[in-house]
Amino acid sequence: MSAILLPDLSLLGAVAQDDLLDRLSVVQSLSSSQFNLVYNGFSFAIATMFASALFFLNARAQVGQKYRLALLVSAIVVSIAGYHYFRIFNSWDAAYTLQNGVYTLTGEPFNDAYRYVDWLLTVPLLLVEAVAVLALPVKEAKPLLIKLAAASVVMIATGYPGEISSDLVTRIIWGTVSTIPFAYILYVLWVELSKSLVRQPEAVQSLVRNMRLLLLLSWGVYPIAYLLPMLGITGTSATVGVQIGYTIADVLAKPVFGLLVFAIAVAKTKVDQGGDSIPTAAAQAAELDLVAASTES
Repeated sequence: MSAILLPDLSLLGAVAQDDLLDRLSVVQSLSSSQFNLVYNGFSFAIATMFASALFFLNARAQVGQKYRLALLVSAIVVSIAGYHYFRIFNSWDAAYTLQNGVYTLTGEPFNDAYRYVDWLLTVPLLLVEAVAVLALPVKEAKPLLIKLAAASVVMIATGYPGEISSDLVTRIIWGTVSTIPFAYILYVLWVELSKSLVRQPEAVQSLVRNMRLLLLLSWGVYPIAYLLPMLGITGTSATVGVQIGYTIADVLAKPVFGLLVFAIAVAKTKVDQGGDSIPTAAAQAAELDLVAASTES
């Protein structure tokens, strides 16, 4: 990957290590502001992930029984992400040292593979989270989750070879292959969320619409960050841009998405309990017709 990764070469022989390093465009130094921007971004992500995990666990008592699974999954997702960001943070800190006002490589590899391991675990769970809060019938939810989870594994597995490659053609090929399941997941989620709108009370409909938009926004950042080295952005700019881009996307896709799931769960709980709910337009029209009929009689 152009100017982004210094992979762990400990398992390779000396000749293979030298060959791989020759082929990789490794950033030799970062300015203090560049290093600290990524450093602080990782730190922010760690705090956000673990704080939201505590919130989601405590917030389960505020929603109905059938929506608690969604919040439990939200807590698991951000806990896993928090752990991996802690490892990424430590790896980043160990990979560079301050010398003469700039951060240079220490020889310790920056292990960005933690990020793909995190996605492999959390993306299927995020899909469970999105489907769980809709409380779909089991006969609809199960096959949907199987298809989405399988597509997410294929998406991540095919994206990683391009991520670590320093060859532009290889990166484009694997990126294109990975885009197919990526587009499939977004399409299916958009369709399913749209179909669920007609079954939701108005109090929930706007939140589900916002969920669709957040999915497009957060997931849309990932391919943009992936494409940066292919858009002529190289060197330190690519390193910082990719790391910050992925971090922003993760914060949007995990804790922020989880907060929206919580809001939907709270709104649906109120509707289920028959209190503080906003009637649908159809229900309002039916009520007006009933009042008019009783007045005429």
